[in-house]
Amino acid sequence: MSEQDWADAAAWLSGESTAGEEAARILINEDNDIMKKWDDLKNIDNEIIDVDKAWEKLNRRIETETPVITLNRRSFMHSFARIAATVIIITGLGWLFFKVAGPEKITVSSGHDEKNIEVLLADGSRVYLNRDSRLTYPENFGSDNRTVSLEGEAFFDIAPDTSRPFIIDAGNASVKVVGTSFSVMTDNGNNEVEVYVESGTVMLSSKDGEQNVTLEPQFIGRISDRGSSHTVNRDANYLSWHTDMLIFDGERLETVFADLKRTFNIDIVAADPAINDYRLTSPFVAQPHDTIIKVICTTFNLHSVREEGVYRLYPGQIR
Repeated sequence: MSEQDWADAAAWLSGESTAGEEAARILINEDNDIMKKWDDLKNIDNEIIDVDKAWEKLNRRIETETPVITLNRRSFMHSFARIAATVIIITGLGWLFFKVAGPEKITVSSGHDEKNIEVLLADGSRVYLNRDSRLTYPENFGSDNRTVSLEGEAFFDIAPDTSRPFIIDAGNASVKVVGTSFSVMTDNGNNEVEVYVESGTVMLSSKDGEQNVTLEPQFIGRISDRGSSHTVNRDANYLSWHTDMLIFDGERLETVFADLKRTFNIDIVAADPAINDYRLTSPFVAQPHDTIIKVICTTFNLHSVREEGVYRLYPGQIR
């Protein structure tokens, strides 16, 4: 039999062609056992038959008789289509599993005039968002870690869990802790991620992992593409936005105005630059804006005019 005869016989036996019957008859005459085995395969109804395996077995039988076999294009395309369909199905099921079984993500945002928005996490940790901030976290944490992402500023009070470190994706850096309290600022205005530790120990790392800073209580750590640093915090009002408490002991009014903006969102401008150098000693604890302005004006013999939400301070009392 020629090469083509072998291919025609195989196509007829597999049911893919009706033109190879004569070649198949010749093949059957040479080996009567082939047709019987083939009929047995086709006539079995109650058993699960691996047709692909049977076809491979037939091919191997033919290959022992001739060294070269011309592959049937239709069979190849049919097999290729089945493989492609399987890949698509597996990929689709994987995506569906990820969507169904993956942890549900929750995002909480604070507005321009909102602060101390409290978020209770599944592990008992608490997060307090400053203004214009966003926290994204899973409904339930995994078994290996507790990971959230932050944009803006927040104060974290983390429940201890040595088997699952708490990790904060802070944009250009990451923060890793076990159980502690600290604040995170994803951008302090100088393109730096800034962390202040109130209790416990915090690891601040750059995104590429090349820079690492370990922070103890009362330290502030900063990381940017320019490098990293850590210093002792000497600002008693660093967390005032969270505590709603300001304490000034001889501070320049320029600093007081900046802290009032950060803590209570009060915009104050000195009409006379000399006013910025006046020094104030006074506490403020969540008082109304107008009350705070009156205290400052009374202390330094000033008067204020409010224009478009901004308090402008002028020397002397209005008469």
